[in-house]
Amino acid sequence: MSMPRWSVQPVPEMTPEQYDKWQNLLEGRTGNHISWQHRSILQANLAGRMRELGLSDYDTYYERVTAADGSLEWTTLVERLTVHETRFFRHPPSFDLMTSFLEQRIAEKQQSGLELWSVGCSTGEETWSLAMTVCQLLRQSKQVIRYSVTGTDISLKALAQARQGEYARRRLGDLSPELQQRYFEECAGSTLRIAPLLRERVCFTRVNVLDLERAPMRNMDVICCQNLLIYFRPWRRRIILGQLAERLAPGGLLVLGPGEITDWTHPDLQQVNNDQVLAFYRL
Repeated sequence: MSMPRWSVQPVPEMTPEQYDKWQNLLEGRTGNHISWQHRSILQANLAGRMRELGLSDYDTYYERVTAADGSLEWTTLVERLTVHETRFFRHPPSFDLMTSFLEQRIAEKQQSGLELWSVGCSTGEETWSLAMTVCQLLRQSKQVIRYSVTGTDISLKALAQARQGEYARRRLGDLSPELQQRYFEECAGSTLRIAPLLRERVCFTRVNVLDLERAPMRNMDVICCQNLLIYFRPWRRRIILGQLAERLAPGGLLVLGPGEITDWTHPDLQQVNNDQVLAFYRL
């Protein structure tokens, strides 16, 4: 039996004109920038989807994606182009800082609630990690405080996985047996499901960081935005950060990925003095 012709062909090379057209579309709609030097990433993802549709050139597929009825195809393509790599408590120093901050915040807030936001939450591991952190602190302090954690992402597929809250045991990484027992339930096979006491405090919704002015989040105690800004040009990173800063409550904490931006300041923020974590307090 002969293999389909596309399956044995190499990924077709883009012309500079085709690259510009696709890159402008991607950046204009999502903010993500793929440089010419890394165009193989763009080519591979486009070619994979084109094989499924039986298309053989980038221009024809571009016409389909940008057509008046191309929104569904664009959504499908975004799933291919969006990076979903994450894990529970991914950057321990950042979670150490957030734990210390939240411990003090809980003591200060007493009867009022806590609001946390995971920006670019992917399949939910960071969002659930934030919920576990707050829940653990409340158990230790024996205080009853309302709290909620919101995870947002552009990928509908990733958000669906996050809402489902089911993870292979190997995805739990270095989570302690105590955390696994308290915050997960056994599923079929080697899969674990997030326990109800966290589910009732967490929600996931679609937000494009290019449309943050529409996001309803306000007065957040913690905004965690790690390993997202690296996919944007420096000037766009600054715009996004300015909009996130506006959504922090007084005294709130903005946590970024180490090295995601340099020489950035905001009149309402003060950088945290920590050589392992890139974070800012709202004044």
